[in-house]
Amino acid sequence: QVQLVESGGGLVQAGGSLRLSCARSGSIFGINTMGWYRQAPGKQRELVATITSGGNTNYADSVKGRFTISRDNAKNTVYLQMNGLKPEDTAVYLCNVRFGTIPEYNYWGQGTQVTVSS
Repeated sequence: QVQLVESGGGLVQAGGSLRLSCARSGSIFGINTMGWYRQAPGKQRELVATITSGGNTNYADSVKGRFTISRDNAKNTVYLQMNGLKPEDTAVYLCNVRFGTIPEYNYWGQGTQVTVSS
């Protein structure tokens, strides 16, 4: 069973920084993608950033140039460095891993709250 545990959220002033971590336990196989999504109250869940097992990254336009996703495959951990935080970044941030083709396996963490005050 794959489990994802996020940490690093908190309250920060606008312009500040936070670093989120997501530790994975359990076995996965093949090419995989780990990522961060976020969900603000009353809004749909949205992509923040993803990174493949080969290191290819993808970012939402709203965070490009401010957020950096990285992973340490030896530690089964993915990170999200968030700089220049804005109040609109306030949300629950959720870690995700997906792997396999048919079927595709998709797992989510419980989320960590990020609150940015103005």
